[in-house]
Amino acid sequence: MDIVILLFDDFEPLDAIGPYQVLGHLPGATVRFVSAGEKGVVADSIGGMRLDVPTGRADVEGCDVLLVPGGHGTRPLMTDAALLDWLRRTHATTRFTTSVCTGALLLGAAGLLDGLAATTHWAAAGELAAHGATYLPERVVRQGRIVTAAGISAGIDMALHLAALLTDETTARAIQLHAEYDPAPPFDSGSWAKASPAVRERIRQLG
Repeated sequence: MDIVILLFDDFEPLDAIGPYQVLGHLPGATVRFVSAGEKGVVADSIGGMRLDVPTGRADVEGCDVLLVPGGHGTRPLMTDAALLDWLRRTHATTRFTTSVCTGALLLGAAGLLDGLAATTHWAAAGELAAHGATYLPERVVRQGRIVTAAGISAGIDMALHLAALLTDETTARAIQLHAEYDPAPPFDSGSWAKASPAVRERIRQLG
């Protein structure tokens, strides 16, 4: 099973690494990081992590699963005609095409979400709708072969959902146990609907 995770400058690290942690434990799976351009070093959106990606998109003609993370770096790629064409061609080969956070905007820009329900980071809901998708404020949304996840941490949920689809629920549950993914956050402020006005204002200040 060939799983490709697209990387680019200013990607959101947990968008990619969370699903990598889950999907890398699927029996018989190989997970590859692939650069959106030429192979080489890409930097995360926080600025402290740099990854040497040995494979460029030109080296990939297809895969079983394609995962597109989000981050600030998605915005310039939304007008990259060659990348969008690659996304369309690769999607034609996959069992599942997936996104995390604003990675959904790249799927939308490629025309893969036309007429579908999808999710993304709450702050990008309007942009997603502009690309022909119906935004749903859910952690994970599946529409046939396309599976989208909400912001950042939701990529782990999406990957576990995908693990069950690719293998079986017991295997997915075992991977969850291995990761000890049993969320018990100290605050109940993980969605726009739950956040107080003060918290909403602070996130605007933080950018």
